Amino acid sequence: MSSEIIYAISALFGYFIGSVPFGLILTRMAGYGDIRKIGSGNIGATNVLRTGNKTLALLTVLCDALKAGVAAFIARKVFVGDASVMASLIAGSFGVLGHNFPIWLKFKGGKGVASTFGFILMTCWPVALIALAIWLVMAFTFKYSSLSALVASACVPLISYFYAPSIEYTYVYSAIVALVIVRHHANIKRLLKGEESKIKLKKEEKSE
Repeated sequence: MSSEIIYAISALFGYFIGSVPFGLILTRMAGYGDIRKIGSGNIGATNVLRTGNKTLALLTVLCDALKAGVAAFIARKVFVGDASVMASLIAGSFGVLGHNFPIWLKFKGGKGVASTFGFILMTCWPVALIALAIWLVMAFTFKYSSLSALVASACVPLISYFYAPSIEYTYVYSAIVALVIVRHHANIKRLLKGEESKIKLKKEEKSE
């Protein structure tokens, strides 16, 4: 099998796994209805947290991270030889693309933070853990999920340059985190205006 076919299969496989909208599925199963009608309308874990259900938000994070990571892992195991590394990177990156642009939701998905983390964790865990540490420091310090994601994402190319096995990882990671940053364009505008919502662990009670 040629490397071109391997890469094409990896891309399709990763995309369809990544396009499973776990945030939407889990919130509906829990009785919260359509998560797209809550908060920001996003299907990611940050918006799921706005239901006040921390367990559900955690499950969403895990599922969203796993789908891109699992795609990368399976591609690495199925395809052997010189093409396996690039197949893994392609499958994982297309898993992130599937989350961002799921075919089942008219290509309107999440922002890819958890999926990107899962993908990087599976393909180069030191880079993922350093980025996670940066996210945690930013989140606990400033209480903005979007700002934390943006700063951690912006650091990934530099981290991967020093810790990834080859420059191909840095190129792929750079493209994916660029997408994450672009997907946060509305958050960036709100941050600059001082209108961005902070992380809240409890659902706000409505005044009567």
